[in-house]
Amino acid sequence: MKVVLQRARCASVSIDGKVHGQIENGYVLLVGIAETDTTKEADYLAKKIVNLRVFEDEDGKMNQNIQSVGGSILSVSQFTLFADTKKGNRPSFIKAAKPDIAIPLYHYFNDTLRQYDIPVETGVFGANMQVSLVNDGPVTIILDTAE
Repeated sequence: MKVVLQRARCASVSIDGKVHGQIENGYVLLVGIAETDTTKEADYLAKKIVNLRVFEDEDGKMNQNIQSVGGSILSVSQFTLFADTKKGNRPSFIKAAKPDIAIPLYHYFNDTLRQYDIPVETGVFGANMQVSLVNDGPVTIILDTAE
């Protein structure tokens, strides 16, 4: 699994011009699932994301996690994180999981995050979505279970 995590002051995802999910103060997660991923990778990333200390404390140091600041998560499926651009100019997505694997694992990942008592909003898997956010910091971190 790959996750691009962005600390956000606010964010939303829209489908067909209608807001489907939105948050204030938290993370936007772009979530890519590989064909070989299992619940093991989802569990690992959920725990890592919840415990990641990238919110500032009273001294201005990144020392607080999302729970300690009462943050929320906007999780958006993003199969293009597995784009292979080595050959030619058209990306190949062969390493991305097919929907029959990816959809249940994406839902499992989001449900696992919710088990930490963090509000989680989502997009719709496979939909054409427009994501808007105000990146706070900016803070952007790439998490990859293959590394």
